Amino acid sequence: MKKILLALVALILVAIVSLGVLAFVSPADFKVERDVVINKPKSEVFDYLKMLKNQNEWGPWVQRDPNIKLSYSGNDGEVGFVSKWDSEHEQVGVGEQEIKKITDGERIDTEIRFIKPWESTTNGFMTTTDAGEGKTKVSWGFTGSMPRPWNLMLLFTPFEEEVAKDFDAGLAKLKSVLEKGPSPEKEESEDDAKDAEKKEDQEKE
Repeated sequence: MKKILLALVALILVAIVSLGVLAFVSPADFKVERDVVINKPKSEVFDYLKMLKNQNEWGPWVQRDPNIKLSYSGNDGEVGFVSKWDSEHEQVGVGEQEIKKITDGERIDTEIRFIKPWESTTNGFMTTTDAGEGKTKVSWGFTGSMPRPWNLMLLFTPFEEEVAKDFDAGLAKLKSVLEKGPSPEKEESEDDAKDAEKKEDQEKE
């Protein structure tokens, strides 16, 4: 009996050491990036993307929980703006996203800070590229790292694949929202132009 117990202890120790070594040599960094082509001009798409509140219309995690609580600080579309979410849904949790850098017309960089169900920080980004013929290629992704030994999740769970599915769903929704019609800003400018034309006609009369 004693020999069996010693053998079990030895096996457990070997397993622990093996997992420790595996965690040490396994990659801790990850990156997920997906893209979609939207039938809208680049300037219009970028102006929509840089407003983080617009993610409420297409973001996959916001869509997942209709009871999610959202709050904000700062000026949307500007560096320093923070969007916070609080959800009891296990796949949404609690966290916040802050705009860290905006390269006008090209790229929005954010820092995503997850608080629950676990704490971690990742770097998000969205880029816009002219795809020709009035179309825009949008790339959405994020990068980060998992502390050891949690990085073993990257080996034994489909973490990146699941995130990629969410990104694909979000981008499909984004495409649908933007292609439904002109943005509010465009409609407003068209209304202003019509008003100006009407005023000119009245002055001519």
